[in-house]
Amino acid sequence: MVKSSQVSILGGLAAAIGASACCAGPLVLLLLGISGTWISYLTLLDPYRPIFIFAVVVLFGLAGWKTYGRLKECAEGELCASPKVRARRIVIFWSTALLAFLFVTSNYWIIWLV
Repeated sequence: MVKSSQVSILGGLAAAIGASACCAGPLVLLLLGISGTWISYLTLLDPYRPIFIFAVVVLFGLAGWKTYGRLKECAEGELCASPKVRARRIVIFWSTALLAFLFVTSNYWIIWLV
C-alpha cells in the first residue's frame, strides 16, 4: 500500500509539472535568469495539456482512495494502522495535491505575476 500510493502521488505530481510546462516553465526559467529562444519551444507541450490534467486527476484520485479508502483494511499491528503514519500520509497527500493544483491552474494565475 505504501509503495503504490507513493507512486500515485509522485506520478500525479510529475503529470502536473508536465501540464504546467507550457505556462509556468518559461516564467520560472526567466525568473531564474535563464533566457534564450529555446524557451519558446516549451509551448509545444500545450496540446498535450488535457492529457496531463487527466493523468493528474486519475493518479491523485487513486492516491486519495489508497490514503482514505483503505484505512479500514489495516489490521492491528500493521504500519498503516499507526495514527502517526496515517497522519503523515494525509499531510503528504494534501500538500502534493495542493502543489499539483497550483501547477495545473498556473496558466490562469501566472498572468498576475508578469
